[in-house]
Amino acid sequence: MKRSLDHLFASPGSVPMSRREALRRSVYGSAGLLLMEPFRVLGARDSSVSEAPKVVEGRAKSVIQIWLWGGPCHIDTFDPKPDAGRAFTGALDQAIETNVSGIRVGQLLPKLAEMADRYALVRGMTHGNNGHETAAYLVQTGRASERDVFPGSGAVVSYFKGYDAGYSGLIPPYIVLTEPQGRFSEAGFLGPRYKPFATGGDPNAGVFAVEGVVTPGISEARQKNRRSLLGSLNTLGGALPGNAAIRTVVDSEEQAYELILGDAGKLFDLGQEKDEVRDQYGRTTFGQSCLMARRLVEKGVPYITINYKGWDTHKQHFQIMNRKLPELDQGLAALLEDLDGKGLLDSTIVWCTGEFGRTPKVATESPWNGGRHHFGNAFSCLLAGGGFQGGQVLGATNATGEEVVERPAYPADVIGSIYRQMGIPADAPLPHPQGVPTKVVPDENEDVPMAGLLDELI
Repeated sequence: MKRSLDHLFASPGSVPMSRREALRRSVYGSAGLLLMEPFRVLGARDSSVSEAPKVVEGRAKSVIQIWLWGGPCHIDTFDPKPDAGRAFTGALDQAIETNVSGIRVGQLLPKLAEMADRYALVRGMTHGNNGHETAAYLVQTGRASERDVFPGSGAVVSYFKGYDAGYSGLIPPYIVLTEPQGRFSEAGFLGPRYKPFATGGDPNAGVFAVEGVVTPGISEARQKNRRSLLGSLNTLGGALPGNAAIRTVVDSEEQAYELILGDAGKLFDLGQEKDEVRDQYGRTTFGQSCLMARRLVEKGVPYITINYKGWDTHKQHFQIMNRKLPELDQGLAALLEDLDGKGLLDSTIVWCTGEFGRTPKVATESPWNGGRHHFGNAFSCLLAGGGFQGGQVLGATNATGEEVVERPAYPADVIGSIYRQMGIPADAPLPHPQGVPTKVVPDENEDVPMAGLLDELI
């Protein structure tokens, strides 16, 4: 993977700038950075380091969150209702048996059906919220506070398992493939230090981007020549050698070049994988993102989110599912098999969910003509690895999938269980900006619905 330094100076979505413009900005930009907080684009540590949060050794070392942006329908995926009638099932009116007796999944998930012994299904998910923003916040923070902006699970794991806990290396501890979810502030009151690094680019094309800008086709030798010229022009780099701000700028530049030219950058080059491995995951953006997530886990990254968009299907639901569900099936099945084969599944949690489900009853009226709407009353999620025992189902919905009738599970239950498997105690404190005593998992002092951690799956 070869990219130019232009990535570091262009704005997301802009066209690549000229070499002259990049060099000009480097000189003036260095001066400007001295007036800013330390450069954070690559997750470099702040100059002031807080005391490391207290954690214990957990069963899991990493989390791969597969975020089905927009909300998948549970009765099309992990909680099929083939006997509910076409008014509910639409064209997806079949369920297929899995390799675990008594567990069935949707008809477009045959690969996942062959490995149900490796994952657990939570069919009693509920929170009752039908708004994208608020539901995404609920599912990823476990909170519903209107007063505070709580951090998402990725930021919390980064806080407890990232730089403050001794994590080192050039790869940031919290990565999103390939763009942030955009529905809430991931870091919340923890602040920008704990925001994810979004790779940008398209892994299916074998190209990732820094800050969303890709300039392919530049040789390594040409990159090094540019670096040499840039260094000769940047007279600020040698000034005030004891200045901490300048040192941060120089360190961050070194990290940037290492991600572009060094061994760290090779991590993001999927061309180093065998063709048969890439084919196994599927030559789609989602499939190759799953492969990239496995590579990041191998490097010890604590939290990876795959932002898999396209599940907000108010119209043309079944046409879209005929494309999306096979992609999900192939990519997720390959990820679970690959992690297991490499001995990583036992220490890696795979969490697949959206912000809510979709209405079990199909909207056949105009203008929807066969769509499904937002549905927070009942939905499903998948949990695998990291101590969660496969081949199990927790909770149940009624015959049409419209109500949870057995063992409800709320977002805080799931997130709290993930934290526990990561070795983050439920009563571990979070640094609330106003000094309000705040624990990782809500307690009786907070008005947060909880039914209890998912002990049945451990």
